[in-house]
Amino acid sequence: MDNQLSTEEIEFEELVLRESIVGATGLNERSIEIGIKGDPSLRETSLERKKYESPVDKVMSQLVVNIEDLLLNRSTYRVFIGFNSGEIRTHSIFDPLRQEIHAAEKLADQSYINRQFPLISYADKIQGMRDIYEGIQKSKMFESVPSYWKNIFIKRHKSWEPMLESEIKTIMQSMKVMRALPDFYLRNITICIVQDLVRMQFNCDGTQIISAENYQKFLEQNIPNPE
Repeated sequence: MDNQLSTEEIEFEELVLRESIVGATGLNERSIEIGIKGDPSLRETSLERKKYESPVDKVMSQLVVNIEDLLLNRSTYRVFIGFNSGEIRTHSIFDPLRQEIHAAEKLADQSYINRQFPLISYADKIQGMRDIYEGIQKSKMFESVPSYWKNIFIKRHKSWEPMLESEIKTIMQSMKVMRALPDFYLRNITICIVQDLVRMQFNCDGTQIISAENYQKFLEQNIPNPE
């Protein structure tokens, strides 16, 4: 399809792929980790603010186990954990355009997990993602997409690989440590199987966006004894 693009369309494609922080194809290969500075007033006073036990902290041990289960064995493909608020947002492969919101203490309850999140194998969930994108590519609405965007979409679909199961386990195992850090501790985290990335915000209001395959390296460089 590249040969059908005009010079201007090729330039548009290249610009789209490099100008977003996280673009159509995820993090740029040259930017496997991105740091974004937040509100300077929060950053400068972070060490002065007392840390309190949140609703998430109270159920952390079981919550980590259950969220790993959601990502590996159930319908969830994206999860946001708000440690201060106790709000957890999930996205399901069975209803991909909607976001569900849950209380942390509810997600620590196994019976709640069984009611709310249908079982599906990781392999079947990944195939479902491929089927959804294939359906978009074949849909009538896709005909109205500019040629350079079609090109991005098709190339991404052909080369796309999801987050590995082992990477999900590594991320979840580090959660307690990231939250328990004495100074710049975790405020919220988003894990997305589709985009193969982890987005973390800390109490200093800084944001880190990391590709899943480089998450272990991030831990080794920034967190003492992440185990």
